[in-house]
Amino acid sequence: MAHPALQMAVRLVYPPRCTLCGAPVADDFGLCGPCWRDTPFITGLVCDLCGIPLPGESSAEVHCDECLSIARPWSRGRAALRYEANGRRLVLALKHGDRHDAARPAGKWLARAAAPLLAPGTIISPVPLHWMRLLSRRFNQSALLARALARETGLAFVPDLLIRHRPTQSLKGLDRAARHATLDGAIRANPRHLAKLRGARLVLVDDVMTSGATLSAATQAAHAAGAADVRILALARAGKSP
Repeated sequence: MAHPALQMAVRLVYPPRCTLCGAPVADDFGLCGPCWRDTPFITGLVCDLCGIPLPGESSAEVHCDECLSIARPWSRGRAALRYEANGRRLVLALKHGDRHDAARPAGKWLARAAAPLLAPGTIISPVPLHWMRLLSRRFNQSALLARALARETGLAFVPDLLIRHRPTQSLKGLDRAARHATLDGAIRANPRHLAKLRGARLVLVDDVMTSGATLSAATQAAHAAGAADVRILALARAGKSP
């Protein structure tokens, strides 16, 4: 841990800035007032399977129309933001703008959203990238988020629990059926971690959930390797607002 005097000196030279707009803020890795106000955090009633916000109030577990019509392989799910406005900007900054610093505040938002999913002994793991995609991008944004979540919660983080053993085309522009077909069999358990997976309780982390095809493929791979329970968490959920 850095010495307090050194930390103060660094803050004088490099004062904290808003993660989104660069305006001065009180704390490192935060948002300024206007950016916080315009960031679509998900609160209130949500679908217990995919985390999309729902209208109304209820203390019971409820599911959205989409999750009522589709068999999800995971048991529960949450998301921290809606994939719109500043939510989309944050995801794109992390994914394509090399803004790794965005993962730190995102870890706090993910921890808050994931509170109903977490229990002692839970393993945190990211949705994997194929090695060719990882080589070109140089990092897995989902792994950055999963690591930040594990740091916030103190839970175990296993970055390579699953592997994407064959490359897949971009899912952008594909319909639901095509997305699931593209990812069918593309993800499997890492042979090095089969012992960890047997009987495990997992939370799989991704940057964005749209159709859920990637998270479905990852969940199925974890179950095939013997995981007892898989839950999913996304930084942002694409879909209709309530």
